[in-house]
Amino acid sequence: MDSATAEWTESQDAAGGQRRRPGRVFAGFAAGLLFTVVSVVVGCRAADSDGITPVPQLLAFLPWLLAPAGVGLAFALLARWRVGMVWGVLVLGTVAWFIEPYGKVGEPDGKSVAELRVLTSNVQFGRGTNSLVTAVRRERPDIVFVEECEHRCSGTLKNTFGGSHGGYPYRAAVEGSGSNGSVIMSRFPLKGADGVRGTMGMPGAVADVNGHAVRLQLAHPMPPLPGQLGAWRRELGRLRDYAATSDGSTIVAGDFNASQDHAAFRHILDAGLHDGARLAGSPRTPSWPARTAPVIGSQIDHVLVSPDFSASKASFLDISGTDHRALLITLSLHQLR
Repeated sequence: MDSATAEWTESQDAAGGQRRRPGRVFAGFAAGLLFTVVSVVVGCRAADSDGITPVPQLLAFLPWLLAPAGVGLAFALLARWRVGMVWGVLVLGTVAWFIEPYGKVGEPDGKSVAELRVLTSNVQFGRGTNSLVTAVRRERPDIVFVEECEHRCSGTLKNTFGGSHGGYPYRAAVEGSGSNGSVIMSRFPLKGADGVRGTMGMPGAVADVNGHAVRLQLAHPMPPLPGQLGAWRRELGRLRDYAATSDGSTIVAGDFNASQDHAAFRHILDAGLHDGARLAGSPRTPSWPARTAPVIGSQIDHVLVSPDFSASKASFLDISGTDHRALLITLSLHQLR
């Protein structure tokens, strides 16, 4: 090869390098952007904080942050960005670490003195009422918590299940329109109790379960919408205070508008309650949004119980007309030693 040909070849190689460089720059920029977003969310999770919008909204889908972190790592490899490769591996490892279910678990001491099945369902402004009626007739739970049960929904449930022949002669309710109404239906006798104060109805009661008093509290705090994070934190904080001051057997069930990746929800667990779905082996099964669950979603509908309960089965039921899946938990109440 003569000198002229060699110079031409070198110039072409240099030009080719210049043509490739913009692609690598873009890949590096995209990787950095993805890693930054995921790192902020995971950093708040590690700091036991829900941060500010959009962090609380993204925390609800924390397990799925593996996807953008993985894409970012692919971009870092394409860009041959060594720092980015290390960053990507660390981000992926941290997200995977926090996917591990949160909270204490353990089988309670003492014999089982009662078994009961608890169902919670958000019927989205009453739209899922008819489907819920079908599910209740099929599953025959002992206690039913219904959120966003407006006047018509409440009336339908009362007419269908109330009275001595309806199967659920006892109820506690906060009547309201839109998302404000909520109902607790029970086969067991109920005594009135003050519910936790909230923007939407959260009734409370005390059930006589085979001679054992069990405190019931429906949960439906405000969702973490932009501009409403204060109300969301405040109402979850009231549920935490309720859990911390509960004396004896307790069930808190409903649409918490929060997952185990939200600090405000973890603080409720830290107050002494256990997540029934986790006890039953379903800690990450999504309940919302129903349209994409169970492939993609978040478990924001929960049945939380005091340590004298165990759970043997959790089922997520499709309820037409609503954006939530219902959660049905089989519980055993134990006589603690």
